Amino acid sequence: MTIVGYARVSTLDQVLDSQVDELTAAGATRIFTDKASGKLDARPGLAAALDYLRDHEGDVLVVTRIDRLGRSLQHLVRVVDDLKARGIEFRSLHEGIDTTTAGGEMFFVIFAAIGQFSGRIISERTHEGLAAARARGRRGGRPRAMTPNKLATALRMRADNHTYEEIAGTIGVSPSTVSRALSDALANAS
Repeated sequence: MTIVGYARVSTLDQVLDSQVDELTAAGATRIFTDKASGKLDARPGLAAALDYLRDHEGDVLVVTRIDRLGRSLQHLVRVVDDLKARGIEFRSLHEGIDTTTAGGEMFFVIFAAIGQFSGRIISERTHEGLAAARARGRRGGRPRAMTPNKLATALRMRADNHTYEEIAGTIGVSPSTVSRALSDALANAS
């Protein structure tokens, strides 16, 4: 069984030494590190640790604190679930989480349930917010480039034999937007 450590600091001026010392004291023989925000997807040290563990069933990934591993509760649950699916255990030193023990396994099951619950609450709030915005007449997404006024101008200019490029320059959109809008308008008119 190999114990692999992962350490992360959020900014370049922070030092990894204390985490590395704790991981070494916990028996980590390989330690991967990142100096990046936990919110960033690109964490090469974590990717390398997970890749290294890919072929080492029965090994353990250790972190000093649980927030060093995951960007969010849902991300953390996904990472540890992935480890468990591959037969790799997980330990977080400060929180006392150790999936090699029954108590640690139970704690993580509860933790995963909280993560799932949290995700559902966020999803419900998002749907409620979107529904409330729609009820007030707001539409989501990017504003349309081709407004009704711009379309009317484009139709008049095209009837006067102006090119898509000339029309686009006049109304402030791309020629492809003009082409698409005019094609749609003509298709809807017939």
